[in-house]
Amino acid sequence: MSRIGKLPVAVPQGVKAAVSGAVVSVEGPKGKLSFSVRPGVKVELADGKFVVSMTGSDAQAKADYGTTRATINNMIKGVSAGWKKVLELHGVGYTAKIQGKNLVLAVGFSHDVVMPIPDAIKCTVNKNIVELESNDRELLGTFAAKARDVQPPEPYLGKGIKYSDEKVRRKAGKTGKK
Repeated sequence: MSRIGKLPVAVPQGVKAAVSGAVVSVEGPKGKLSFSVRPGVKVELADGKFVVSMTGSDAQAKADYGTTRATINNMIKGVSAGWKKVLELHGVGYTAKIQGKNLVLAVGFSHDVVMPIPDAIKCTVNKNIVELESNDRELLGTFAAKARDVQPPEPYLGKGIKYSDEKVRRKAGKTGKK
């Protein structure tokens, strides 16, 4: 039994929530999100709280039980406060800029890397810092991970794209002959 799945998810003031069949939808000041619940899991809205329960007893239902509760919690946080990821570019000549609806990264390749920004993500660039904001945590995390994977930080010089709260383990370089 999932310890996370048992906890009810409270719906804060200013957020509208609804369950219709297997679709959970929430709407708040930051936008609107919906989620399809997988078979084996049931979601109910009672007294301003989402309550998740298992209807199946197979391994997949047990796995989806806690995940469904966490996803609903992330949706509510997203439409009320929003999610934010900050990427930092480290390296000589590493720059980022926004051209139209694209994020253009110049990170040491012979060409610029052009990444289309999804409509649900708001992107701002300030020198070598890229700030990403969205109400959808999954979409935001996926886009940030793809941007980081363009040039991940390397352990010797620390060059690359990293999250602002990420610690890059540095390695000592070669030592000279004595």
